[in-house]
This record gives sequence, C-alpha cells and structure tokens, in this order.
Amino acid sequence: MNRRWQRWGEFALFAALLGLTACTSRVQRVPGGEIERPQQEPALSGDGRLLATVTERRGRPTVQLRDLRSGAILPLRHLSRHQPHSSPTLSWNGRYLAVITQRGQRRLALIEDRLTGRAHPIRLPGDREPVRLSLSPDARTLALQVAVQGRWRLELIDLGAILEPDRSAGERFSGPLQPTP
Repeated sequence: MNRRWQRWGEFALFAALLGLTACTSRVQRVPGGEIERPQQEPALSGDGRLLATVTERRGRPTVQLRDLRSGAILPLRHLSRHQPHSSPTLSWNGRYLAVITQRGQRRLALIEDRLTGRAHPIRLPGDREPVRLSLSPDARTLALQVAVQGRWRLELIDLGAILEPDRSAGERFSGPLQPTP
C-alpha cells in the first residue's frame, strides 16, 4: 500500500512540474545544444561547460563527455571498457567524472581524474553494490545509493584523502598553507 501512495506522489510531483513547464513562455537552447544520438542520464559540470551522458556504443551503455563550447567529444581514459556505465556526475570544473561501471560480475563506483589521468575505484566492503551516485561540486564527498541484501541505503564517502578539491573560479583555497581571512 505504501508503494502505491509513493507512486501516486511521484505522479503528482511530475504533473505539477509539467504544469509549471507548460506555463513557461520561452525556452532557449544552448548553441550546439541539440545532440542527435539518444542520450540518457545527463549531468552538467558546475560551470556548465561539460556534459556527461550515457549513450549506447557497440550495444552497451557508455559514458560520453562533451565540451559544450566546441561540441567535441572528450576522451575518457579509464572508461573505454568495463561497460555498462550509469549514473555519471561531474565536479565543478569537470576535472573529476564519477560513474558506476561493471568489472566482471561486480558494479563499482569509479572516479576519473581528467587532469592527472588517474582512476580512483571506490571499493565497497561486503556485498554492497552501488546503484546511483552523486559527486559534490568540489569533489570532497561522494553520495552513494547502495543495495545491501535487497535494501537500499545511502552512504556518504569523504574523498578528501584521495582527491584534490575542484574549486569554482574565484574560490579561495583554505588549506593549512593559506588560511582565509
């Protein structure tokens, strides 16, 4: 019974959002913002320059990263195999791309550092499987929805020991060498 009410609530929210969208008088497209191939699970970098989507390549869901200014597809060193991919998310400047990928029989969260070219697999203990993820804009925290024995849980993972922060333009570094006023 609770599931039925949850679905009804989701439908009501969708209908309300659809109504608000219908009231909007004008939609402006980004130049070059139309993408021909079917795309799913769009994620924009915080600065709006990069778009990560899941598209089908050779019959498998694969993450694709596009520079919206030039329209160019950007290379992803560590995501060219181990499909399917899902749940892409980007840090503020797009330095980090986090995604769920398949390695053998296991799904795992993987963060690609596009600046250094390094991959950072996030290994979960036990039988936890990632379902969805979201990377904070500064890449300090990863929110993971995981499945544990058929139930979903949310876990927050501190990435401060693994990744350098990806700060927005104009944001000051407040580390031990340069205290903020």
